[in-house]
Amino acid sequence: MAGLGKRMRPHTLTTPKPLIPVAGKPIVQHLVEYLAAIAGDEIEHIAYVVGDFGKETEKNLIKIAEELGAKGSIHYQDDPLGTAHAILCAREHLKGRVIIAFADTLFYTDFKIPEEADGVIWVKKVENWQQFGVVKVGKEGYITEFVEKSPTYVSDLAIIGIYYFKDGENLKKELQHLLDHDIKDKGEYQLTTAMENMKQKGLKLYPGEVNEWLDCGNKDATIDTNRAVLEHNRNERLIDKTAVIENSVIIPPSFIGAHAVVRNSVVGPFVSIGEKTTIENCNLRNSIIQSNTRVKNKMLEKSMVGNHTNINGHIDELSAGDYTTQS
Repeated sequence: MAGLGKRMRPHTLTTPKPLIPVAGKPIVQHLVEYLAAIAGDEIEHIAYVVGDFGKETEKNLIKIAEELGAKGSIHYQDDPLGTAHAILCAREHLKGRVIIAFADTLFYTDFKIPEEADGVIWVKKVENWQQFGVVKVGKEGYITEFVEKSPTYVSDLAIIGIYYFKDGENLKKELQHLLDHDIKDKGEYQLTTAMENMKQKGLKLYPGEVNEWLDCGNKDATIDTNRAVLEHNRNERLIDKTAVIENSVIIPPSFIGAHAVVRNSVVGPFVSIGEKTTIENCNLRNSIIQSNTRVKNKMLEKSMVGNHTNINGHIDELSAGDYTTQS
């Protein structure tokens, strides 16, 4: 999660993209909780590979790990040299069973890790296959080819950025081989190159097809992901017991955070409101309003409003970063 999140600006100028909240939780927290649920075993350690996000962000990431009963650690990728290089930044934790995840992706699946699998690469069928690394699957059910963004058709099974490896030490050895011999693809050290080498050595890597793949790469995609996660969590309690709702209608599924105040407003469906935020005389749909913010006299749809922001007046669609004032 070391990227700058440029496609999510202005929100990522002050908040790292994986910590942008959807449905009341940071993206990365949703991801690690879901991975822990499907892993089939206790998670011992979560290693975060980051840029310079600041000590407060790092404390929040460690807390997410600890809430899952795991230890957490922070590792820095100072140069964007590719996915293989990024993973090696946490090389001391590449041992035993390992899951690798890119932190701007959420997904839902009922796929279980086969006992005989040396690895699993989660994939999703897509129409725009040229934009993704893809896999080709043989008759036996395991992967026969990895291709990184091919201009000619190979497969429509896109690699979504979630991987399982039975032997972390072997993964580390294969990744280090790329760096030691300066083996690059499109100018970077690629995890797909290492997986191709594993396959050629006889390891059985299986595709794990997901039911739903949710992207958080830009503002509109994040709003769509917020909507999807709220829909999945529709039957859970989404309004905090400390929230104050006065003369208002909350249309589910919508999330209302701790100590938020909603007055004289219609909120929902598919709205997330952060803690200590006040909404007054508003009509909000399909939007994310973050924490410690005040929104008054607004109609908002397909909008993101950051933390510590004060918005007043009429507008239909908005993307306002942290510490913004508009009247």
